[in-house]
Amino acid sequence: MSKPIIALVGRPNVGKSTLFNRLVGRRLAVVDDTPGTTRDRLVAEGEWRGRAFDVVDTGGIDPDFFKHGQPLSVGSADYIRPIRDQAEMAIRDADLVVFLTDVETGVTHADREVAEILRKRKGKRADGSSPPIVLVVNKCDSRARREQTAEFYELGMGDPYPVSALHGTGVGDLLDAAMELLPPARETAEDTDRLRIAIVGKPNVGKSSLLNRLLGEERVIVSPIPGTTRDAVDTHVQYRGVPVTLIDTAGIRRRGKIEPGVEKYSVLRALRAIDRAEVALLVIDATQGVALQDAHIAGFILESRRSAVVVVNKWDLVEKDSHSQDSFRQLVRRELDFMDYVPVLFVSAKTGQRTGDILPTALRVQEERLVRIPTAEVNRILRDAMVKHAPPARSGRKLRIKYGSQVRTDPPTFLIHVNDPALVHFSYRRFLENQIREQYPFLGTPIFFSFRKKS
Repeated sequence: MSKPIIALVGRPNVGKSTLFNRLVGRRLAVVDDTPGTTRDRLVAEGEWRGRAFDVVDTGGIDPDFFKHGQPLSVGSADYIRPIRDQAEMAIRDADLVVFLTDVETGVTHADREVAEILRKRKGKRADGSSPPIVLVVNKCDSRARREQTAEFYELGMGDPYPVSALHGTGVGDLLDAAMELLPPARETAEDTDRLRIAIVGKPNVGKSSLLNRLLGEERVIVSPIPGTTRDAVDTHVQYRGVPVTLIDTAGIRRRGKIEPGVEKYSVLRALRAIDRAEVALLVIDATQGVALQDAHIAGFILESRRSAVVVVNKWDLVEKDSHSQDSFRQLVRRELDFMDYVPVLFVSAKTGQRTGDILPTALRVQEERLVRIPTAEVNRILRDAMVKHAPPARSGRKLRIKYGSQVRTDPPTFLIHVNDPALVHFSYRRFLENQIREQYPFLGTPIFFSFRKKS
C-alpha cells in the first residue's frame, strides 16, 4: 500500500526545511538563514491523526545559481528557472503540493511565477487530474503578521494558511486541511498478485542496462548520460511461473548535484517505486565503491520496510584478484552496516556476468519475507537468548522478557511482552534479532520489534 506524498515547493529561504522538520516531527533538514543551505534531498514519513504520509523537502537553489561565491538575491530572475521546474514536477508527481511563501518579504516575483506555473499545470496529468495545492504563509508568529497574509490572496491560490514553522503555530490546522485533501491509500489487485521489484540507485550505475539484460531485450532506453531515465517504468514479466513487475527508476543523487529541469523531482518516482515494491535491487557501481548516496538510498529502503538485494554492477571493469569479492563485500557490510542481512551480488549488465542470479535471489528474499515462526519457537529462541546473554538492567531494574510472538509477516514483526519497554537497550534489541536470524535468516529482509509492557 503506497503512502501519499506531500511536496514542499517555494523559493529559497521561505522556511521549507523548518516546515519539513515540523511536519515529520524530527529535526532532519539542515536549517540556516543562507538560501540554498539544504544539500541532501530529504524524504521522511510523517503522521497525523493516525494517517501516514511522506514529506519531500526540496532544495531552493542549485550551486550554479551562485555568482562569485555570493548567492543571488531572493526574487532574482535567475531563480525562476529552477523554481519553475520544481513546481511543474511537483504538481505532476505529488499527491498534495504545499506552496510555501514568507510573510516577511511579502509577495515576490518568484512567488507569482510559482503560482502561475501551478495554475497552468492543473489537469495536465495523463489522466487529466492534478493534485490539490495549499498556499502557506510562513513566519506568521504574531497577530500583526497573520493579518498581513491578506496580500497573498493576489496569488489566486485560495485562502492562505498562516503558520510559524519555527514555533509550530498553525501547523495543526494545515495538517487537518492536508488530511482532507490527500487521496486514499492506493492498493490494487496487482498489489497482491505480483511480486514487485524496484531497481534503484544513483544515476549512471547501469539500472536500465540491468533491466534490459534481465528482460533479454532492449525494452528500456539506455544512455551513458546520467539521468536519462526520468520516470519509474513498470515492466511485467513471468519468471518461473511467478508474475513479476520490474520497476526501473530515475537515479537518486545528492540534491546539490541535481540539474535544473525534470530531474528535480525524479526522486519522487524512485521513492514511490520503493514504497510500492516488496524487494528493492540497490545497484552500486563497482568502479566507484560504496558512496554516501548509496547509503542514503539504502536508508530509504529500510525506512520503507522493504527487502533488498545489493547488486554490484560493472564488476567486469574492476581489476580483480582472488580476494576482490570478499574485500568489496566487506566494504558493503561496513558502509551499510544497518543492512548486514542483505545478499550482495557481483554482476555485469554489459556482459551478462552472473545477472542470472538476480531474479532467483529476489524471489528467495520475498519467500523469506513471508516466513512465519510459530509462537512456541519464538519463545524457545527468546529463552535461549536470555541464557546466552542476560537482559540488561538500568538503575537497579532488570529487563524481564515474559513472552513473544510474531504478529505479522511482510515484513516480519515480533511483539515482545516485557516488564518495562524503557529498559530495552538498542544493543539488546540487535542481539535478539541476531539470535532469530541464526535459525531463521530472513535473507534480505528487515526484522521489526514492538515491546509492550506486561504486568
